[in-house]
Amino acid sequence: WNNDQGWIACGGNDGLLKVLKLENNITGSLAHGNTSAPSQLSMNQTLEGHQGPVLVATWNKHHHKLTTSDGNGLIIVWILYKGMWYEEMINNRNKSVVTDMQWNKDGQKICIIYEDGAVILGSVDGNRIWGKEVKNTQLLHVQWSPNGKFLLFGTGTGELQLFDNQGVFVVCFIGIVTCCDWYPDLKYKLSNYCDPHGNSKLAALDWYDGSRGYIEQNIPCLAICYENGKLQIMRDDKDTKPALIDTNMRSIKIKWNATGSVLAVSGLQLIRNSQGEEKEACVVQFWSPMGQFLRSLKVPGTCITSISWEYDGLRIALAVDSFIYFANTRPDYKWSFFAHDVVVYAYHKPEMFESTVVFWNTKTNDRHTRNIKKLLMITSANDHCLIVSGSDDGSQHVLTVYNAIGIPIETKCIDFEPKFASVSKTHVFIASADIILHWQFKALAISKISALDGKHKTVCFIKLNALISRIILQVIPTKDCITCIASSDSVLMVVRQSGVLYQYSVPSVTLDNKYTLNFHPVSIALNSNSTRVSLLDATGILKLFDLEKRAGAAGNIIDTFERKDVWDVRWASDDPEQFAIMEKTRLYVFRNMDPESPINCSGYICDFRDMQVKTISLDDIMKDTDSIVKDAVVHIETKALRELRTILSQNGVLNAVQFVDDRPHPRLWKIVAEAALEILDFAQAQKAFIRCQDYQGLQFIKSLKKFDDPAKQKAEIAAYCNQFEAAEKMYIDMDRKDLAIDLRVRMGDWFRVVQLIKGGGGCDDQLLEKAWNHIGDYYYDKQRWAQAVTYYSQGKNYSRLAECYYILEDYASLEKIAIGLSENNALLKSIANKFVLVGLCDQAVAIYVKIGEIASAVNTCVMLNQWNTAVQLAEIHNFKEIDSVLAKYAAYLLSQNRKWEAVELYRKANYCQKSARLLFELAKDAIESEQTVMQIKKIYVLAALEVERYHSISKANRGMHHETVYGLLAEDSATMGDHKFLDNAWHGAEAYHFYILAQRQFYNGDRESALVTALHLREYEDIIDAKVIFSLIALISFHSKRYNTCSKAFVKLEALEASSLEAEKSFESLALDIFTKYKPIDPKGITVSCTNCMNKIKDSDTACAHCHITFPTCIVSGRPIVESIHFMCHICKHRAMEHEISGMVCCPLVSVVSWQDCSLLKPLTC
Repeated sequence: WNNDQGWIACGGNDGLLKVLKLENNITGSLAHGNTSAPSQLSMNQTLEGHQGPVLVATWNKHHHKLTTSDGNGLIIVWILYKGMWYEEMINNRNKSVVTDMQWNKDGQKICIIYEDGAVILGSVDGNRIWGKEVKNTQLLHVQWSPNGKFLLFGTGTGELQLFDNQGVFVVCFIGIVTCCDWYPDLKYKLSNYCDPHGNSKLAALDWYDGSRGYIEQNIPCLAICYENGKLQIMRDDKDTKPALIDTNMRSIKIKWNATGSVLAVSGLQLIRNSQGEEKEACVVQFWSPMGQFLRSLKVPGTCITSISWEYDGLRIALAVDSFIYFANTRPDYKWSFFAHDVVVYAYHKPEMFESTVVFWNTKTNDRHTRNIKKLLMITSANDHCLIVSGSDDGSQHVLTVYNAIGIPIETKCIDFEPKFASVSKTHVFIASADIILHWQFKALAISKISALDGKHKTVCFIKLNALISRIILQVIPTKDCITCIASSDSVLMVVRQSGVLYQYSVPSVTLDNKYTLNFHPVSIALNSNSTRVSLLDATGILKLFDLEKRAGAAGNIIDTFERKDVWDVRWASDDPEQFAIMEKTRLYVFRNMDPESPINCSGYICDFRDMQVKTISLDDIMKDTDSIVKDAVVHIETKALRELRTILSQNGVLNAVQFVDDRPHPRLWKIVAEAALEILDFAQAQKAFIRCQDYQGLQFIKSLKKFDDPAKQKAEIAAYCNQFEAAEKMYIDMDRKDLAIDLRVRMGDWFRVVQLIKGGGGCDDQLLEKAWNHIGDYYYDKQRWAQAVTYYSQGKNYSRLAECYYILEDYASLEKIAIGLSENNALLKSIANKFVLVGLCDQAVAIYVKIGEIASAVNTCVMLNQWNTAVQLAEIHNFKEIDSVLAKYAAYLLSQNRKWEAVELYRKANYCQKSARLLFELAKDAIESEQTVMQIKKIYVLAALEVERYHSISKANRGMHHETVYGLLAEDSATMGDHKFLDNAWHGAEAYHFYILAQRQFYNGDRESALVTALHLREYEDIIDAKVIFSLIALISFHSKRYNTCSKAFVKLEALEASSLEAEKSFESLALDIFTKYKPIDPKGITVSCTNCMNKIKDSDTACAHCHITFPTCIVSGRPIVESIHFMCHICKHRAMEHEISGMVCCPLVSVVSWQDCSLLKPLTC
């Protein structure tokens, strides 16, 4: 079966080869989700070319090709052209028979194996890539690995041989469990499941290619089956712990479905009939990748020779004798239905290992999604849904109870792997093979957990807090495993593999009854009053079991009832005698075990209440998971409901009353009451409401009698019967738009209210604003904030507008709202708090000032570290507490050694001297910790800038009445003990600037300028270590051949007090080596004229020896400035020669740092 286009290739004897295609026409029955197999073919083409029996056929879905081979070894490649299949290529090796052919996943390569051991790998265009002979081996099967890197061959002796895609042998493993051992050269071991004699022939081999993803990570996908019925499912060729299965069949064929989630295994199996006779029958078994048995299907005929899946996995084709049977498969989707309208279902995409769980409200079309890893099962009851999943590390499993919009409300972890789950209104039951966990998740102050098994009659309660990571009870392992459970608010039913049915009472979880069944159900369900149980086995046989003694019941099994081919059962939630089943592609509704006429349907039953079955087409939803499938949910009325509507339309209310008297039901009486109301027969309507116990309906009749106008009565009745459009039309026809508006207000249809008002409804502005606000609430609840803003603006709902703007992060609009509100509006404080939460200090402060809360404004500035603003507020509003707050915070920061934050605090509060002093301390710390010289220079520059700012603020405030700021500066000055740094703030920055400049000039080759700059460092011995300074001078002067200067530097180095004796000797030795070779003489330098006295001086002299005038130093080059015209920085007041600084954009001393660089306020680590 071509999984892409739907073509079916059929090969038979005498060269018979056909290509079939099923018609895709949709009949009216498909409105109920019918997916039954079409009965006619849209194409039936016979392909001629083979003479012998066609044994192998394989599709290339990517290139739309069919490859077939017959018993004579002839291989033909067929291609589709204009809707017909034509022969493209022929090949015949004329030596042996082709036993198997497989295309790789992308359809580029095909592997062909022959019975005599020959292997050929070809390309899609017909070229041979390589070929080889596997000597003395009968090859039967071949499979590509999912990644296309390996080929797995199955032999006639049961061996499996693995080759890479270049034909190089990798490993061989034997299919005999008793003989399996370590291969000495390959170091590889694998246990295959075979009979002890090792003579079983390989029957089938299938390796899922992963083209449509995996249902979970590391899922088994390689299936190997032997003629003795043993089946092995592995994760890959290296899996040493495969799932081992005995199918009890022979003549086996296997095939994975298109998603690798179900393995179909067909063969002949001995089945015992009702007379006790055993007879072989064709059976198809369905297994999960983990080796769990799912279902079996008995097929007429003598032998199944081939099986194949449809692309979507909803049908399977079986070649039986000379027939092809098509069977519908109903996937066991992870889904459930609860809260009257909510469908929760899970799906996974090929690119994801997580499962996507969707909570879909079928009434409102709202969808909420969650991604869950290792999803195991979904079940629900009433208003809650339980999802069971595995933890990330696999050590535990997680139980999560969700509400109708997908929000988790309770979560618990357990230490064993659950296989079954059931939920009631307040309880959760989880079962493994031998443990049942009972969790009352609702209506108890302390949750409790209990565990039980077949050997324990008592219940062990343990508080959940005491449960850490151990088994609830140490249960003795048993082979009589649990096969299914079901629960209600009062009963828990447990079935074991032996057919024993246990009945426990809830919530005490005590054993009430124990029944023995001659039946092995895999699914059970309780009716609405817990008096009857439906039992469904793996072959689709449905039986009923009475928990109460009834006449005609033998052993409580109802012998008169049995249905076959059932795959879904649902009890009515409001009638214990009604239930609905899905039997093949037909829906049956039973009342008192009497079936109604079947309805063609293949949907899954969601709900059965009010004599109406609700089904959902999960197959269609899973095909298109990204969008809402139209008409996926179908409501099917029961026969009684349909007949009642017919009687009402043809015979009237009186006959309908007689009809309902014979089969009373609240839904039927409700319909009769509504029909009586429509003809204004209040007496019959009142009787019907009494019969269905509808007090609200009786009150409605009383209200109707108050109207004197029959037209108004009919309009109200239409509204009561949910015929709102008709009711509105009646009011408008009566020229009573006010009543039409009132109707829509009662309905909560505010969109229509606005339309009616705009159409001339004639109402006040207050109602219109109310309508706008309700529409805004509609979008607000859906988290569509932008649309909500539009309607809240029209409704003047400033409170909700503020919320929406805050969520949308539209702070400008939020600020506009605050500006437009009056000072006494309570909303202002809420808006201010919102600004504080997002760090918008100025906006928050403006609002606090507007409402007169100065203390809150100052506290906001303090919290957001805006001390400058805080000081300004304190000055303007005479707020005295700011000093103590700042002092405490600064002391706290210093106690935590957070000096950089303290610097920022002092700076923002205009405590300039304190910030400068801290910066000088940080510079000293940086020197001691041997940080980079550039970092040290930056800190000194920052300190100097703070001193300059101190002088600027002092000058600006001198003579002015800025009491607060001036007071802070005065206090700052008064508390500082050492003021030396205020007089020469740039001293440290100059030292490291010249130190860096000298080295930069030296390494750039400008040695003369480097020496001039280095000589300036003699004035900074208080900042830089003298040893460092004179070592640098000695180094530069030596390379500049100024040996006299170098000699003086060595004299200084030898005379340093801090130098050790060893250092002095090393200096003396180095000086001796230098000056025995070079005389301590400096060459004559360049001379220039003094601008004051015009005498000649050296260009490196910083003062004139004749007139004793001092020249300023160029901050760019380090040379003295003798020119009268030069540049002076307005920040640091340092000078530079015009030709030196002309290529720069700012002063080189100050440009290394800016206070806007926030990263400098962090501890330096460079």
